[in-house]
Amino acid sequence: MDETAAVIDIGGWGRSWAVGAPLIVLTVVVHVIGLGLIRAAFHRALPRPAAVIRAPLPHFALVMSVTVSLVTLLHVLQAALWAAAFMVTGALRTSHEAMLYSLGAMTTYGHAAIYLERHWQMLGALEALNGAILLGLSTAFLYAMIQQAWPGTR
Repeated sequence: MDETAAVIDIGGWGRSWAVGAPLIVLTVVVHVIGLGLIRAAFHRALPRPAAVIRAPLPHFALVMSVTVSLVTLLHVLQAALWAAAFMVTGALRTSHEAMLYSLGAMTTYGHAAIYLERHWQMLGALEALNGAILLGLSTAFLYAMIQQAWPGTR
């Protein structure tokens, strides 16, 4: 590949960054707001420190199960935002392919044999980066919630 071809190839990544960078910001903002709403609901569901819990372990399991389910839904919502971007840009043809690719990229699973058009491949890498960030935020959030919800720690 000559130098001109390399510059053109790198220059083609600009479209991916123009779509991907705002999507990263949008999904992080949506994620943080969603985690904040989940946290508020979580604290409403926990009894006051003076309250007596007759079954602390089942209560903990219920609260954490609901919390994890809501966090999972947040990730699905963000994958759907990326899938919509793949559809709008023409990087993928069908909504099924777009969502499957998006979940694979976001979770770094990447097992499905679905490939983006060559000039959109950087966009897929940006989604994987975004997924790592979102999964890190979710892990930290869930760890903090477990610390607060574990029976006898409040």
